[in-house]
Amino acid sequence: MSQGGRQELQKSLNMKDVLALAFGTMIGWGWIMLAGSWVGNGGTMGAILAFVLGGVMATFVGLTYAELTPMLPLSGGELVFSYRAMGYNASWFTGWMITLAYIGVAAWEGPALANALSFLFSGLLPKLGTLYELQGSEVTGIFLVIGCVGAVIMTVLNYRGAKASAIFQTTATIAMAIGGIAFFVSGTATGSLENMQPMFTDGTGFVAVVLAVPAMFVGFDVIPQAAEEMNIPLGKIGKVMIIAIVMAATWYIIMILGTALSTPGDVLAGYNADPDSVPVANAWAYAMGTPVFGKIMIIAAMCGILTSWNGFIVGASRVIFSMARAHMLPKVFEKVHPKYGSPTAAILLVGLITILSPLLGKSALSWFVNAAAFGTVVAYFMVSLSYLILRKKEPQLERPFKVRRAGILVGILAVGVALFMVSLYLPIYSPSPLKPIEWCLVGGWIVLGIILFIFNKFGKNGKASEAEIEFQMFGDKYKRF
Repeated sequence: MSQGGRQELQKSLNMKDVLALAFGTMIGWGWIMLAGSWVGNGGTMGAILAFVLGGVMATFVGLTYAELTPMLPLSGGELVFSYRAMGYNASWFTGWMITLAYIGVAAWEGPALANALSFLFSGLLPKLGTLYELQGSEVTGIFLVIGCVGAVIMTVLNYRGAKASAIFQTTATIAMAIGGIAFFVSGTATGSLENMQPMFTDGTGFVAVVLAVPAMFVGFDVIPQAAEEMNIPLGKIGKVMIIAIVMAATWYIIMILGTALSTPGDVLAGYNADPDSVPVANAWAYAMGTPVFGKIMIIAAMCGILTSWNGFIVGASRVIFSMARAHMLPKVFEKVHPKYGSPTAAILLVGLITILSPLLGKSALSWFVNAAAFGTVVAYFMVSLSYLILRKKEPQLERPFKVRRAGILVGILAVGVALFMVSLYLPIYSPSPLKPIEWCLVGGWIVLGIILFIFNKFGKNGKASEAEIEFQMFGDKYKRF
């Protein structure tokens, strides 16, 4: 809808919707594929310690988001915070990097769904022919059909508005949680403490697990993107964000424990080494003595694919919408559906990318995830820095949720955590920096953004005055002049 020439989104999300959006987006599919390797690399307690450390680090960053989001509850999140603190150019860069993060993971979900269904119906699905090979992996007709059709369905769901996607998100998140808890309980009951050995490995293995942690906590940051659509007291938004981070950390830890307890180390190592296996599903099948339970776990984890997919489409489309509304991208992307209240052109753009992504095959899974993780931690740094700047620059702004104890220290620690996370992806000291092809994805995205930035800046949409951009970014309630 339009208010005084400013496009706005409908308020339709309640507390349950917001919590399901954050938790479901964070969990996703990665845990079912990677929990076995976390145990193998770091040892049981080493892997748990890495996630405790990751949860603490994410909480520092999360606290900055928790204060900023209800203070400026506007679609765009990171884009809005950085504009308020550092201006137009910093805001554009932050918005573009978090869009890379969301689109990168959303693009990953189609291939992930195809992999999950291939495992679930092993030998039953026709390949429909091998079309070509890319980076050593076959791209089959069935792989493309599943990935592309899934992307179309998720795009249509989001096109129909935030409430429709929220109902779907809540249902799928509950289904995933039931499956994961059942695995933990039964795996613990039938497993053995001896299976948990070794508790620790070496420093290299521990670092390998730590490197995986930032990507596993990506998702709580979609809450600011949907802040404009929330129909809850502002003071509760920050609390929901921190609760979601704690829930995600707890989830990963119990999955690590369930995997370690249920399966001997040598058996688990075999699952980890097999590129066609799904280690956590295999672990539950082993523990229960029948492959049926592995299939059940795949179904539960597929719900994680869908919740993550849905959440990142929400996040990416809202940032693109907000950038267009603030005259940073072509005006077409600020279009809002008159009935559904959704940013239709932005959703269709994200949907198109996710529909095309299966064409890159299974090899693209890690490329998308790693490039997305880099975009995320860069945005975390910009938000943490914005938090510190706004604490000093605008202390009078109403803060419905405020970090009252050691607020400046929390901001400094959040900046430090974000810089550390960024360094993990650089070829400086990290044992697993981004690969050349992943740097190409990041670089290509930045080049595309610069082209759009220049095109928009020198076009009619880029001629807006500072006062007009201020109004479009913040609306009447939060604008400064």
